Amino acid sequence: MLRITELRLPLDHAHDALRPAIIERLGIADAGLTAFTVFKRAYDARKKSAIVLTYTVDCELTDEAGVLLAHEGDPQVRTTPDTRYRFAGHAPAHFFAGERPRPLVIGFGPCGIFAALILAQMGLRPIVLERGKEVRQRTKDTWGLWRQGVLNPESNVQFGEGGAGTFSDGKLWSQISDPRHLTRKVLTEFVKAGAPEEILFVSKPHIGTFRLVSMVEKMRADIEALGGEVRFEQRVTDLHVDAGQVRGVTLASGEELRSDHVVLALGHSARDTFAMLHTRGVYLEAKPFSVGFRIEHPQGVIDRARFGPNAGNEILGAADYKLVHHAKNGRSVYSFCMCPGGTVVAATSEEGRVVTNGMSQYSRNERNANAGIVVGISPQDYRQDGLADGPVNPLDGMAFQRVLESRAFELGGGGYQAPGQLVGDFIKGRASKALGSVQPSYKPGVFLTDLGQPGRSSLPEYAIAAIREALPAFERQIKGFSMPDAVLTGVETRTSSPLRITRGKDKQSLNVRGLYPAGEGAGYAGGIMSAGVDGIEVAEALGAHLLGVPQPT
Repeated sequence: MLRITELRLPLDHAHDALRPAIIERLGIADAGLTAFTVFKRAYDARKKSAIVLTYTVDCELTDEAGVLLAHEGDPQVRTTPDTRYRFAGHAPAHFFAGERPRPLVIGFGPCGIFAALILAQMGLRPIVLERGKEVRQRTKDTWGLWRQGVLNPESNVQFGEGGAGTFSDGKLWSQISDPRHLTRKVLTEFVKAGAPEEILFVSKPHIGTFRLVSMVEKMRADIEALGGEVRFEQRVTDLHVDAGQVRGVTLASGEELRSDHVVLALGHSARDTFAMLHTRGVYLEAKPFSVGFRIEHPQGVIDRARFGPNAGNEILGAADYKLVHHAKNGRSVYSFCMCPGGTVVAATSEEGRVVTNGMSQYSRNERNANAGIVVGISPQDYRQDGLADGPVNPLDGMAFQRVLESRAFELGGGGYQAPGQLVGDFIKGRASKALGSVQPSYKPGVFLTDLGQPGRSSLPEYAIAAIREALPAFERQIKGFSMPDAVLTGVETRTSSPLRITRGKDKQSLNVRGLYPAGEGAGYAGGIMSAGVDGIEVAEALGAHLLGVPQPT
């Protein structure tokens, strides 16, 4: 097949306009085009009054060689790349007969799901250990926090089937390098599990929480049908290591499971497990992450700023944004996990702490837009803020997060209310007394206060100063962004893992053979797609080692 990129058509083009556009672009007769499919559709909104759709199209032609020769040197006309997924190998029947232990996958978020799925598809019958509950019971527990202020530390936004990605916008795009087209494998499996087929071609696909619930269940069923096991409410409390080789795990129940191959797909909030790994001597290192607030605007404000007279167009949907500001104090402030037409959610996993995150449903039709407005920090900042002395400890970032989350709980007045402030008051450094036109979506509720009050600040002073400077700067890019009654809600601390479980090119821990750190919690992903891809690559490396075949590269 032949691929055309950057095929541009007006936003309001006719339904049947694509075929003649392809024929004109290639300079061929109508009979020369036997079939075509849309691989990608995006939009160019730089000129709001004349938004253009851009297509990537794969074409079947009667004379492909002749067309390629005619367009030699044209970077937008080329052979379609082969995006089919190929397994590293497959286990023979009865591979696990006798005493051979099965691989373990710890965690069943996006990374753990794809690690387990690939292992199962290779015939390697993984055992998945998830500390939380199955997704429907987990959803009930999560709503218990949002509606009643009752937290279950083992079943919440962070822990349980589907991981943190279940309660998110369900974004399915990533900026990772993907020469092997593994993102296509992720999307294809999602479609098989019930996702709309449009995720295969729209430029910024998303699913939303309600659809993710049934999809996760379907993928679990596929893993089990292939001989895998998924065990819920199975928290790992210890790792068995003998002479630098992993030999299994101990569960909170006291049960011990033997395995020489363990995938650590923990997620970024498994703080007790990180501490256990540190105690067991597994190599960890502190890494940068970001902290900040959630900001909410009316979605219509964002739509009009981004799309002008085309706001509300069905193809464009609810508008998003991506913003960056480099503050005078040297800090970078940026938007994170923007959720069009979504809600701000309570995302803590520990008692007495407040954490915010954002999520959307597939429709993205809630009243407000929200996003994290966060500031980058480094391990050296933990010392600056007096959280620890001496050399940087890999667990210091967790301590840093906990301090900020505990402050947010206190500023919110308890009961898992979140501290909030109007943007106009935050910029002027005064406490908010009453809401304006923007009603915050966070449940159990928002307690108005001064997020930057000296001595009681919800974030370090450098972060408060950087965000105060950034909000008016963002106004110059999106009109209405610093509107006085937009709402800030604190705090956003779980942007990424505060540490990395270091691994080599073979995806194994640097000092524990058979241990495969993976995904966001291990410091190798950020979001559903990159976590899924990392799960695939780790499963391939583990499978190749078990089967004695080359590791895919």
